[in-house]
Amino acid sequence: MKKIVIFASGSGTNAENIIKHFKSTNTATVVSVFTNNPKAYVIERAKNLQVPIEIFTKDELNSNKILQKLNVFQPDLIVLAGFLLKFPENIIAQYQDKIINVHPALLPKYGGKGMYGSNVHKAVVENKEKETGITIHYVNENYDEGNIVFQKKVTVLVTDTPEVVAEKIHELEQKHFPSVIEQILK
Repeated sequence: MKKIVIFASGSGTNAENIIKHFKSTNTATVVSVFTNNPKAYVIERAKNLQVPIEIFTKDELNSNKILQKLNVFQPDLIVLAGFLLKFPENIIAQYQDKIINVHPALLPKYGGKGMYGSNVHKAVVENKEKETGITIHYVNENYDEGNIVFQKKVTVLVTDTPEVVAEKIHELEQKHFPSVIEQILK
């Protein structure tokens, strides 16, 4: 069975969805959730689903400490699900083409430093975009520039607020992220 490690910084709805999805398959299992936020709700979600948690600081992430902890698990895939720190080059180098991220826009639009969550949705609405969506991509040393694996579009209505756009994006993530991970692992 393949092994997945999830990195998350926030509430963890995508992490929970991925964990639940793989509990019902023989493809893979989530062996740990890593977080840089000791107050993140993803910790409770993971505990409730009996998935081990690793909490770390930004300094630990940028040292070899987290790489060493990852190596203990020997993951087949590292999934960034709402992880807000820049991923370190030492981990990227060792896990080349084994790290993916979900981005709440159609890259290359609305990517880069500071473009996450509500910042993206506000920009989409302010720029009167007619569509947005999700992009699942491999992680490289630059924010949101890795090779694109999957994109799914959704219409943005002129009446949509950033909050409505966020709900549409969340629905796409919940529906597509686990199945795309499964395809990558096959």
